[in-house]
Amino acid sequence: MSVRCKTQTLQVIDTEYSADSAEWCPLDDWGTVLACGTYQLKRPESEPGREDSDDPHLRLGRLYLYHYDPHQIFSPVSEVQRIETAAILDMKWCHVPLSGSPILGVADAKGSLELYRLQGHREGSRVQPACSLDLGDECLALSLDWSTGKRESSSLVRTICSDSLGRLSLVQVEEAATGLDMVCQWKAHDFEAWIAAFNYWNCDVIYSGGDDCLLKGWDTRSTPDSPVFTSKRHSMGVCSIQSHPLREHVLATGSYDEHVLVWDLRQMKQPTSDTHVQGGVWRLKWHPTDSALLLAACMHSGFHILDSASDGCPIVSSYVLHNSLAYGADWSRVSPPNNSTAGPEASSMVEEEEPVPVGTDTDTQKPEQSAQNLKIFYESPTASFDIVLEDDSGGYIPEPSRGTDERPVSGVSSPPDSGHPHTHLLATCSFYDHVLHVWRWRSQRLGPAE
Repeated sequence: MSVRCKTQTLQVIDTEYSADSAEWCPLDDWGTVLACGTYQLKRPESEPGREDSDDPHLRLGRLYLYHYDPHQIFSPVSEVQRIETAAILDMKWCHVPLSGSPILGVADAKGSLELYRLQGHREGSRVQPACSLDLGDECLALSLDWSTGKRESSSLVRTICSDSLGRLSLVQVEEAATGLDMVCQWKAHDFEAWIAAFNYWNCDVIYSGGDDCLLKGWDTRSTPDSPVFTSKRHSMGVCSIQSHPLREHVLATGSYDEHVLVWDLRQMKQPTSDTHVQGGVWRLKWHPTDSALLLAACMHSGFHILDSASDGCPIVSSYVLHNSLAYGADWSRVSPPNNSTAGPEASSMVEEEEPVPVGTDTDTQKPEQSAQNLKIFYESPTASFDIVLEDDSGGYIPEPSRGTDERPVSGVSSPPDSGHPHTHLLATCSFYDHVLHVWRWRSQRLGPAE
């Protein structure tokens, strides 16, 4: 038996600034709200008579808020708000409402944790600044995650932030997000601490990954001056971690080494699966209701959906229509309609006839990169964000495009009513081409005769 998978682009949005974070609101009553964060380097103004300035580049950002209307076939996503900010490196919605309102946390290039409160009706909702906390001088806040007590109660709400100095900051969120208090801050990694995440089943436990290639676990019930475990299984910087919200003891990690590892937290000597995804793994997102599915943003190789319930955690579908670094990705809890007409980009849907057995290498050889100049601004500790691709005249050079790889596959885990198609809504964004894609992924288990 096999499963037919296909993707269909619903809308492509120009974010103007480089896009690196896309987050659907996880709350049931607000699931049509999508936030997108951007990061843009701006050259300082040159003084008269000087071609170049030695001043550091400015890191600018913009927070976008969109509304998704499932009844709109063409252009179902509309912008409702944009806010000029410092450059945004990560965003996460709180898993529960605080005083009845959704709360969005933002980690920015000023080294701050910013909280925004979502207000108004769903179709015209807006975010308003709620509170902020400075994590320290001369650092960039690189990531954040929320702890709400097994994602079920807002009695004790905390965030964990990582920064460019290798530190982790555990922050207490006051009632109704009226303030933020630093609980503790400690040095966790020798270089950038790219990612920090809570264990959603035991929120006293925190995981972190850094540019020192280490994955570490921490217990905040004692002074976190030393980790409870350190793994060297990744061979390059660890930049994505997420605890499974539906399955206890399961953790996913990703690295610049282009591997997605799934772990059983009761035995951390070796991962339970190791998937090579052909690109650095910047973000990982477990599906909110299907415990098998894992979404990976894989920089140079696009976005991949993995099936953790099958042997080896294979890639079951890929979305590679972005022409630049794949950074932001998220599942929506909203189920899009199953209509076949999906908007101006419907022609991007590709469906192949023959199922592909699990383990078959469906990657096509990457084309040779065209000539391009890479200008790296070394004063930034986050070099992965500070690379500019441009030609001699200063114009942007897109990376080589890759063909889609959506096809039937064998072995993908499906819900009990597996004979029916299941449609999922996703948002992904890429960096130098500054675009946000909203798309859907449909899977259907096929019988022997199909």
